[in-house]
Amino acid sequence: MDGSPAPTTSSTAAADALATLRALRDADPPTHGGRVLSYVYDPGRADLDELAAEAARLFQPVNGLDPTTFRSVARLERDLVALAREVLHGDPDVVGSVTSGGTESCLLAVKAARDAWRAARPERGDVVPRLVLPTTAHPAFRKAAHYLGLALVEVPVDVASGAVRARTVLDAVGEDADATALVVVSAPAYPFGALDPVAEVAAGAAALGVACHVDACFGGWVLPWWPGDLPAWDLSVPGVTSLSADLHKFGYTPKGASVLLHRGRERLHHQYFATKGWPGYPVVNATMLGSRAAGPLAAAWAVTRALGVDGYAGLTRAAHDATVAVRGGIEATVGLRVVGAPTGPVLAVACDDDEPAQRQVDPFRWVDALRARGWLAQCQPGMTQPDGTRLPRTAHLTLTAVTAGVAGTLVRDAAAAADDVR
Repeated sequence: MDGSPAPTTSSTAAADALATLRALRDADPPTHGGRVLSYVYDPGRADLDELAAEAARLFQPVNGLDPTTFRSVARLERDLVALAREVLHGDPDVVGSVTSGGTESCLLAVKAARDAWRAARPERGDVVPRLVLPTTAHPAFRKAAHYLGLALVEVPVDVASGAVRARTVLDAVGEDADATALVVVSAPAYPFGALDPVAEVAAGAAALGVACHVDACFGGWVLPWWPGDLPAWDLSVPGVTSLSADLHKFGYTPKGASVLLHRGRERLHHQYFATKGWPGYPVVNATMLGSRAAGPLAAAWAVTRALGVDGYAGLTRAAHDATVAVRGGIEATVGLRVVGAPTGPVLAVACDDDEPAQRQVDPFRWVDALRARGWLAQCQPGMTQPDGTRLPRTAHLTLTAVTAGVAGTLVRDAAAAADDVR
């Protein structure tokens, strides 16, 4: 005997397991090719898929829990934070972490703001801090308020455009500024693609002594290269104290990787959890997780290195061209309308109520008709806002770089799907 351990898994069992996994995946919607118009972000580059897979495989056994043991983890995270700081116009005072995704980034941004608020007001321990945000802010912030014990203050947006007014947000903050731990704006907001008035809100919040977070989880890796002159929205804006940006969206890296940046190391420290209150090793967690898979971190590092700024600019041009083409097709379709003036590669499609009833197209039925033609759009049910106004139900379309190659087909099928419904 050679002393090697006996195999415990037969080759047949392993083959059967892989066959079952392949069958399960084959039943899923296609994640490549541009036919899924939400949830997945496809650059149309098979080489990036292979690069990411190999990078993740190299780091598969690594535990990101302790970067003093696996020093490679600290290096990869440091490089990604530095790249995000550069792309998002942060100064040297900006620091941050890589998280598992946008929800974790948003949770940690709220935790840091809450704990900073508490540290500055030790005498107000009986006060529940407030979190102020537009109704279009991501549900991750509602989850954060629920988990972390903040009072949620939701501000209505304009029904026609899906955009929020700075004055409306600041009035809500000013109702009790000293009890407000954080105000949130989006760049852009996912439901309608509206770019919130970041500069005005951040300046007003700063004047009231309130922290301001920009949720750029959706737009953080596409707006920096989006054509046209956009209003200031990133860390170049005074008064922005933190910002989140998902690498696994328009950074085109595998799930899950996001970056959370803070202005100042003190705010970052409020993100941490640390304890020596047990007989094991000292625990210092920068994120919600303890043990962390290093594979997504390595894959994100490799993809961002391979693409670089020029690569992202090219992919953004493709996504922009696709968005312009698809938007033009939808706007030319009787019975449908695009909500507002979206910024970035996102469209919310509603029924055009100005048309006679027989010419209107219900967006949910349109989604079903698109599905029958091989496209998956996302239904957004709308909502009644705190002021009683009703946001319309819509179909959500996220357009990526790969959509540019199928935009013509999508436009034709979108028009035909509307005919099917009408």
